Amino acid sequence: MSTIVAIGATHRSAPLALLERLSFDEAQLAKYLGDLVERDHINEAVILSTCNRVEIVVSAEKFHGGYQDVRNFISDVTFLLPEEFVDSLVVTHDADAVRHLFDVAAGLDSVVIGEHEILGQVRNAWQAAQEVGSVGPTLNLLFRNAVEVGKRARNETAISRHVTSVSHASVIMAERHLGGFPGRTAAVVGAGSMARGVVDFLAADGADEIIVLNRTPGRGAQLGAAVSRSGGLDQLHSVLATVDAVFFATAAPRHVLSYRELEDAMAVREGRELLLVDIAMPRDVEPEVSQIPGVSLLDMDALSRFAAEGLSKRRREIPAVRLLVEEQLERFLSETSAREVAPLIVELRRRTEQIVAAERDRHASKFASLDDEQLAAVDALLNSTVGKLLHEPILALKSSAGSPRGDRLVGTLRELFGLSE
Repeated sequence: MSTIVAIGATHRSAPLALLERLSFDEAQLAKYLGDLVERDHINEAVILSTCNRVEIVVSAEKFHGGYQDVRNFISDVTFLLPEEFVDSLVVTHDADAVRHLFDVAAGLDSVVIGEHEILGQVRNAWQAAQEVGSVGPTLNLLFRNAVEVGKRARNETAISRHVTSVSHASVIMAERHLGGFPGRTAAVVGAGSMARGVVDFLAADGADEIIVLNRTPGRGAQLGAAVSRSGGLDQLHSVLATVDAVFFATAAPRHVLSYRELEDAMAVREGRELLLVDIAMPRDVEPEVSQIPGVSLLDMDALSRFAAEGLSKRRREIPAVRLLVEEQLERFLSETSAREVAPLIVELRRRTEQIVAAERDRHASKFASLDDEQLAAVDALLNSTVGKLLHEPILALKSSAGSPRGDRLVGTLRELFGLSE
């Protein structure tokens, strides 16, 4: 019987500098997933890496083996010694791991409680693992249920009302800092879902001009009619010299803006202040830029503090979401248990059918005088009798599956009927 293990770090468990080191390059995701499932104890794996968390969910033969494989994988990929990060890991297994993933998908574990973006990120992580072939029946069932409970949380409760995403929160935070966006120009660096969200909220807040820069210039123009103009990252220096605020939301594996580059850009601004909002992970902006006169830098730490201020309205919905999570957890565990005993039930029925067939053949001479209809009646009687004899054992097996009693029943039935392990 396999075990589900979830190992990760979040904005709550790890400092931003460490979380940045633990994040995974999206371009290398297929390689990382392949590495995980090739390790000794891991059968299936999914990696969820966002702006404020990294989660590795695996199906493993045993908890300790799975944990050691993931710990060693993290060390191999990040070049960190285990003692540099293990104290910041959140480790859960079996029902607790399932509950944790459901909490994540429902938005209960986000910087912005109830935000929408995390559900799409959970779904995308699952789909990426499916494309690579690193998931099988266990994690497919788990993530299908996680996506389902995430949808239910947002449709059946008010957990996602008001501030609905990291993108939304970052724009509101910047708006408060600047005193509003009407009459101002903003730039967005990146062209993914977070960048699109920033563009939409900037447009809704009345920004006069929105410039989008991306490694692939054409993608910026695809973020909608609100984009005034788009370009490549080679235009960043000239944009920094003119805009009021820049939002960074790329998936780049290293800094997009350095201290020296910004220092040069600030030299031509003639004392005008510049706001930078970095919601990327790893960070797009060298944190030291906050020391440059006239520069204000808001990062994920600042966003966490801002989100905590507006939590009270959504906090009232948390108990209702918790009920949905527990309901989905019970459903998942029941389905998992039924799947685990299904092969034994099939084997048990096959074994009894073999016994019936062997005995019928052994006594075939006694049935020589019977016609086909009478033989069919004998077969029906034998099969019905066996079915009734097996009914109670199978019912007990299904109802207790996954419990200590169920494990004992599995062993007893295998021993009594001579079934293989």
